[in-house]
Amino acid sequence: MSTCSTVSQDLDEPIAGTAATATTWLLLEQPGPWGAKALTQSHLDPALGRALEAAAQGTGVRIALIRRPGRHADCGGLAERQVYVAHTIPGNVWLHAATVSDPQHLLDLDFTALGMGDHHTFDSVLQGQPHTGDPLALVCTNGKRDRCCALLGRPLAAELAASGVDGVWEVTHLGGHRFSPTLLVLPYGYAYGRAQAHAVKEVLHSVQEGRIVVEGCRGNSAWERPGQAAELAVRRATGEAAAEALSVVRTDGAALRWEVTVAHVDGRHWRVSVAQGTSAPPRPESCGTSVLGSPARMDVVALRELRTTTALAS
Repeated sequence: MSTCSTVSQDLDEPIAGTAATATTWLLLEQPGPWGAKALTQSHLDPALGRALEAAAQGTGVRIALIRRPGRHADCGGLAERQVYVAHTIPGNVWLHAATVSDPQHLLDLDFTALGMGDHHTFDSVLQGQPHTGDPLALVCTNGKRDRCCALLGRPLAAELAASGVDGVWEVTHLGGHRFSPTLLVLPYGYAYGRAQAHAVKEVLHSVQEGRIVVEGCRGNSAWERPGQAAELAVRRATGEAAAEALSVVRTDGAALRWEVTVAHVDGRHWRVSVAQGTSAPPRPESCGTSVLGSPARMDVVALRELRTTTALAS
């Protein structure tokens, strides 16, 4: 059976620069089935879901629902729900956790502050604390968005959980279902596609040591897509693996062509030329449509290290 993910892989569609963008992720535990628009199509109060969407609009915060891997029969309301919030901008990366008995309390959060990297309202409103456990591996399993996420994501989440990997959750939507199985790893915010269990374990082991695996990486959600592609290109060119070593400090240009400046914490800078192309031949971008499309792709066409004086002048 041909699916959007098998076609994407067969056509060797590039994966870099395809991650969802968010400076901050807010995750709420919600068991049971999820609809295509999970915040308003699940057993979460849809009025609350709409209010959360409105509160997060334009703040850099992306909200997703999570649930434990396994069967999804909803056996009634949870007495306590797990909540996580993670900020992914290098230099201020953090992951905090809390539990809530009433998810309405999430509306008391300052979403603008969360998007800018300030966790104080999360800690005060929800009695949040820094997460001290293993990194979170969030595997997209929302089959109502695309069947590939269920067919490929759910077995991956189950395999990881069964093998004793802590921090594994199913998540509602990470975008790019044609790269299924997809996952997001927190706290650093790097997304991966076409993931296999052994590779995910390597990614998580590296994250525990503060390192990033570039293989299979779609990009860091902290950056817009040209920046994602540019940062990964610098990592490949230099072999830099430290999680918070690189930042996208400037992006010039507009649609179809960008000049991205990537900075290292040690003072080095790179100028990366990124061009938006289209993937050919046309193919289904989702299993839910028969329409053929040509997905945008981020192609790195040039990369050069800048002299310090040039970097400062830019």
